[in-house]
Amino acid sequence: MKTLIAVIYKHQPDAAAKTLDRLRDLEEEYLIDLDDAVVVRRNEKGRLTLQQSVNLAASGAWGGSFWGILIGLIFAGPLGMVVGGAAGAGIGALSGYFADFGINDDFIRALSKEVEPCCSALFVLARSMTTDKVIAALEGTGGQIIKTSLPADIEARLQQAVQTNAAAIAQSNEEQE
Repeated sequence: MKTLIAVIYKHQPDAAAKTLDRLRDLEEEYLIDLDDAVVVRRNEKGRLTLQQSVNLAASGAWGGSFWGILIGLIFAGPLGMVVGGAAGAGIGALSGYFADFGINDDFIRALSKEVEPCCSALFVLARSMTTDKVIAALEGTGGQIIKTSLPADIEARLQQAVQTNAAAIAQSNEEQE
């Protein structure tokens, strides 16, 4: 079963990206298997930006070019292979750009109402994870859990770990400004 975790980092515009880097390190140690991750930021003009962890346009282009080359080769020979590859890459990139993978973008936007220009948020969809080690690794990141699919007791442990030292982090950020 997949696990959803959404965390907002108030007064920490780069905290979500740093936490995602930490989760990627855990993924290399086989402690978490990330299906999707999205870093959310709001610019000074109030526009919300979603930074997907998977470049769907690029993967769509690769898949489209493969099928375009294969179909072009079968039906039109070498020239069809070139034309089919180019057309397939374009169509695949376009379809990848408009595709939604993993966490629904509308769901992310709905939960990201609290994200201000000084804040960031992280949405993670994990296929599996070693809960105790992931909670320990996220300790002190200074966020606030806004949504999870975890059982209530584990969500409470995660919230406590994430908020540990949150006041010290917020104060050090204010001192730097």
